[in-house]
Amino acid sequence: MDLDEDRVREHLAGVMEEHRDLDGAIEAVLKAGTFNLLQVQRMKKRKLSLKDEIGRLQSLLLPDIIA
Repeated sequence: MDLDEDRVREHLAGVMEEHRDLDGAIEAVLKAGTFNLLQVQRMKKRKLSLKDEIGRLQSLLLPDIIA
């Protein structure tokens, strides 16, 4: 495992943690009942972009397999 792969893994862990935290925050805001719809939409958009980044980072960690 090289240094770049370690950095990708660290970044991936951080992005996954942020994604989980954001999921919890969205759920808490919605349960509170009094929320700003624009704020919730922004949070969901950020969560979706984090999901895309997680997929991209995971694909960097998979070795290329030539069939």
